[in-house]
Amino acid sequence: MQALVAQLPALQVVLPLIAAPFCILLRRPTAAWLVFLIASWGSLFISALLIVVVKVAGPISYAMGGWEPPVGIEYRVDHLNAFVVGLVSLIAAVIAPYAKASIEKEIVTERIYLFYALMLLCLCGLLGIAMTGDAFNLFVFLEISSLSSYALIAMGAKRRALLAAFQYLVLGTVGGTFILIGVGLLYAMTGTLNMEDLATRLPAVTDTTTVKAALAFIVVGTSLKLGLLPLHLWLPNAYTYAPSAVSAFIAATSTKVAAYALIRFIYTVFGAEFALAQMPLDDVLIFLALAAMLFGSVAAIFQTDVKRLLAWSSIAQIGYIVLGMALASAAGLTASILHLLNHGVLKAALFMAVGMLFWHTRSAQLNDLAGLGRTMPWAGAAFVAAGLGLIGVPLTAGFISKWYLLAAVMEQGRMLLVAAVLISSLLGVIYIGRVVETLYFRAPASENAKRIRPPIGMLVATWALVLASLAIGIHSTPVVQYAQTAAAGLLGGNP
Repeated sequence: MQALVAQLPALQVVLPLIAAPFCILLRRPTAAWLVFLIASWGSLFISALLIVVVKVAGPISYAMGGWEPPVGIEYRVDHLNAFVVGLVSLIAAVIAPYAKASIEKEIVTERIYLFYALMLLCLCGLLGIAMTGDAFNLFVFLEISSLSSYALIAMGAKRRALLAAFQYLVLGTVGGTFILIGVGLLYAMTGTLNMEDLATRLPAVTDTTTVKAALAFIVVGTSLKLGLLPLHLWLPNAYTYAPSAVSAFIAATSTKVAAYALIRFIYTVFGAEFALAQMPLDDVLIFLALAAMLFGSVAAIFQTDVKRLLAWSSIAQIGYIVLGMALASAAGLTASILHLLNHGVLKAALFMAVGMLFWHTRSAQLNDLAGLGRTMPWAGAAFVAAGLGLIGVPLTAGFISKWYLLAAVMEQGRMLLVAAVLISSLLGVIYIGRVVETLYFRAPASENAKRIRPPIGMLVATWALVLASLAIGIHSTPVVQYAQTAAAGLLGGNP
């Protein structure tokens, strides 16, 4: 058993990587779906074991191929990346039963096996980003997840999905190139790619222009992958025109993993003292976070497509995450880590609820969803419950992370930031309220007047996330304590 536990970091990434070719070989949609189902639930099981092991025994270091770090590639699992890996695996496991009926309605049968292969590759890349302790290896996994994401988005039913995928490809390539240049500059100055070794060697050379340029390149590159305003141009179209299952998966995981990468580089590699104190990065990130929170929320109000509305909402929610990490405090980091989880769960639930409506109407336009809250009551109720969490209503997961973010901001006496967070949340009431008003207070079209029951797999998966968000909101202590421990580890305390 101990030998198996020792291999968990490698198994976490290898499992979806090995499963992907089986989807290609089997070619049958149902067989490919079963492979995806088994691999995603296997990843969830492994991530749960990793969280338990890290909590009991502390961080895990795994030397790939037996080559000890910093010479070889190290997978290092601490409280933070175990947390992120758990989120990614959870979303993938829940998407698996949801995707079967959804994808059969949105993608031609001949391409379904390719969809599941690409989903597994994307899952592999996202898990690899979170697991690795090597800066260049992080870039490699980032490209694996990005390339598969481009192809997944292009599978959308509308022709605009191709344009959205191409736009994401161009901007994603620029972001990846910036990260690679930054990593190359760090290697030129230190002669190492291992993140912990970089953290040890960088203080001696942080006064050089090269290291400052490396920080700038990496922050800009990860911010583009994160979709932080004004580097967000790829995000609205990508979420809008991708298949429903892809929108839910990417919205819940991709930007969260990019946020993790930004946190990891700032706090583990460069160090908060250099990145957020000596350099004016904290002020820049706080300004961009505020702009994202307010502009994203306002833009969401004026959208007529619900998926695009949720995409702009994601831009606003990214602002909350970045604001927390930019505060450079234990309370701020705790709030940021909590919002990674809460927004991931809530936004996946919202996109999945809209996907159930799309399954029936073949449209996410507000006018086409009129009255569906009454004829598809379970789908409508799921959207309302997740929407309340996104706003931050008490007893929901969203309330917990926003409460801790407000506490972190007030701890530093920044009342202007408090006002911005509250205003952004109030704007959320408006754009979520618009959808709720359409679902429940408008008369349905004649073809939508009868009671409609979506496929059981879609229904159960969506409500599993909704109930998870409510459970976090009602009993948040374990999640909060874990986030506080992860934040302490990043700030040099006992992990």
